[in-house]
Amino acid sequence: MVPRIFFITGTSTGFGEELVKVVLKSGDYVVATARNSSKLAFDGANDSNSLLVDLDVTDKESIDRAFDATIKKFKRVDVVVNNAGFGLNGPFETLSEKQIRQQMEVNFFGLIDVTRKAMETMRDLGTGGVIQQVTSVGGQVGVPSYSVYCASKWAVEGFTEAISKEVKPEWGIKFTCIEPGGFRTDWAGRSMDFGEVSNPAYDHINARENAQRRHHTQAGDPAKAAKVFYDLAVMDEPPIRCAVGTDAYTLINKKLESYNESVKKFEKWSNSTDVEGYQAPS
Repeated sequence: MVPRIFFITGTSTGFGEELVKVVLKSGDYVVATARNSSKLAFDGANDSNSLLVDLDVTDKESIDRAFDATIKKFKRVDVVVNNAGFGLNGPFETLSEKQIRQQMEVNFFGLIDVTRKAMETMRDLGTGGVIQQVTSVGGQVGVPSYSVYCASKWAVEGFTEAISKEVKPEWGIKFTCIEPGGFRTDWAGRSMDFGEVSNPAYDHINARENAQRRHHTQAGDPAKAAKVFYDLAVMDEPPIRCAVGTDAYTLINKKLESYNESVKKFEKWSNSTDVEGYQAPS
């Protein structure tokens, strides 16, 4: 069987690092990216099955160079995993405009730039492929202290669902939003940024303490999550969404139940606005 070529962003820690390990153990090939790829090292990686590449998702030229190097070495890319990102934690009114814009630059705009390049590459080469967006349970459920982080992930979810309906079936390009819950990565540790605007109105919320209390007490094992990412990537028909983690599964199901209840409760108002005599198209 021909090895698949995985292109993964954000492989220095967490899900990205663990997914590289799974890919190599499965006999597939990997392009592992990070802002400083010289610090990357993976057991079993060699010149024939791996490529370590610098990539800053906020720099379009960096994205182009990483894909060019991938195609030069492997001639194709089969799976692109948009894993790079970070968490911004703190009540909304403690977040500076600079922090808010940086959160969106990395988690949303960087992701859509990588997605654009991935789509162009898969289509132009005629290979098709899978594009995985690592979002979050926070892309479906609003979480206090993570307003802008959630906004970035909700944006990715809506963007991905829409473009999945734009591509021609014959292109063979498929999309999955992966929605992890809490995992014992470094996400809540050194990878997290906190609000920098002092606001005494929010003395009832200590975002830093809450994050430290949660850090490495989460239910999720990153290595097991990486195996799920891989399994989803190699499916013939991957889902548009998949919750990953028992907490994500539970929270999203609760959200769906409450959402459905709310829609039904207000259906009289929802259905009261048509022009008189309007007939919906069949």
